[in-house]
Amino acid sequence: MAVLLENISNCVWLAFEALQQDKSGFVNKSKLKVLTANIGTLLDLYGVEKGLEHFRSTSTLNFDQFKYYLQREVFSSLPAKLQVPELRIYETKIAEVCWLVCRKKYISREHRIFSEHSLFQIFRIFCVLADLVPDKTSENTYQVLLHPSEVCPIAQTLTNSLGCIFDEEDFACLSISMGNFRLTPFIAVLESKCLNGVKDDVAISEAVTDIYQKIVEDVIKKGFLSKKGYILPTMREYWFVLRPFELVYYKARNEKDRCGSFPIEPGCKVEPKSGYRISLNTSERTLELGTSNHMTRLQWISALQLASDHSGGFQSFQRLQAAKRRLQRQGRVQEMIRARAQLQQERNARQAAEGQAKELEAVVKEEAKKLTELEQLRVKLEKLLEEETQAKRDEEIVRALQARVLAEEWEKREELETLQQEQRLLLEEERQKRREYEERQREKEEQLRNAEERLAQLENERRDLDKQLKTANEKMKFAEDKKELLEAKLYQVAPVLRDGDRVRRAHSFVPSTKERPVILEVRSATLKRTNNKS
Repeated sequence: MAVLLENISNCVWLAFEALQQDKSGFVNKSKLKVLTANIGTLLDLYGVEKGLEHFRSTSTLNFDQFKYYLQREVFSSLPAKLQVPELRIYETKIAEVCWLVCRKKYISREHRIFSEHSLFQIFRIFCVLADLVPDKTSENTYQVLLHPSEVCPIAQTLTNSLGCIFDEEDFACLSISMGNFRLTPFIAVLESKCLNGVKDDVAISEAVTDIYQKIVEDVIKKGFLSKKGYILPTMREYWFVLRPFELVYYKARNEKDRCGSFPIEPGCKVEPKSGYRISLNTSERTLELGTSNHMTRLQWISALQLASDHSGGFQSFQRLQAAKRRLQRQGRVQEMIRARAQLQQERNARQAAEGQAKELEAVVKEEAKKLTELEQLRVKLEKLLEEETQAKRDEEIVRALQARVLAEEWEKREELETLQQEQRLLLEEERQKRREYEERQREKEEQLRNAEERLAQLENERRDLDKQLKTANEKMKFAEDKKELLEAKLYQVAPVLRDGDRVRRAHSFVPSTKERPVILEVRSATLKRTNNKS
């Protein structure tokens, strides 16, 4: 696979260089067989080193020939495109093999400060960011060189992580004097400029590991976040590590106990929510994360969006960024070359003008009358040339200022657009809340109107029942008055009658249906009084 071979070319060259007996650029096939066999074993390929015997008729190979053999016989068996996690695993394994070949050169230095593990991580960082360029002093050889602009951020980050002060002016002078860095000077500069007075091996190892994770393992951001649970809706704090293809969370900061991970896919939506929370919408599920403040939430939203934008590629994020910086440096070099060519043209033009002026001076000597005019003309030409040069310099300065102002304007515009987007989201949330509140208010008003109508209906029913109760009370009062009247009449007649006459009269008296209950009550009352008297 071309991408994998290109990514490990720096590691393979350093191992190839360590196998050379001299500086001729050739290595015996017997030594290359061991390296090829180890690389093939890592790729689940066995016996790939046997083809070296029949590859070319010479007993030695240079790096181009060895790289061509690896491309045709070893890496051609891999798929055309590998996912970034699988690509990183292959790169790490092959880099470990190459490090075992060339490690002796770097760990045997006197007054070494970095541990062997930290040296391997620096080796990987150097191979990711450095460029493999042909050596101009010798044929069939290469150099792995790291530009000073790549070294400065690494040195500054390492120094700040250990609590030291980074001297940018001193480092700039050192970069100018050294030029591009090889691996050994790169390690020496880090030890001399960044670890001045630091003796804590654990702190140094952690600082190097942070840089290694950022550059080699593509860690975009890491920190503590709160995550909503699956079963219980409580927010629990974890240590999160974000890469362009996944978001992994651990129980603690040491990243030993892995709890789970979430895939980051192209097109994932990252939305801010109330309470300093973030909503990450993937194809599988929606993840809700909580931050401690507004600034942390903005940083994580930006990092998650960056990871989503770079999650669908087949090359690591840091390698793409390094390639962009390399193109920018090449563009600046081309601009410098063009500026120098333009300056040389101006110098040639000025020399030509001066030659013409000398010829004119020779002609002026012959013509004494035109000497003054030609002298004035020469002075005017020089002034015009100086003014033109000054005008060009002023124009370049103005263009540089315009470019800087334009860049600042674009940055401000992007910030303004981000703020406007956040404002629109907040406004949309307020509108949604307002619509919900209005809907609730309309429901409450409808319920109030229904309750009032029901109350009026109950009031009318109560009035009807009061009328019926009043009528019933009047009927009962009328019945009681009539009962008392009949009872009085019977009481007057009862003492005169005999018992037999009372019985006969009682049998002969047949009351109406309405008067029967009243008469019965009167009879019972009369009988009680008679019994009491007797």
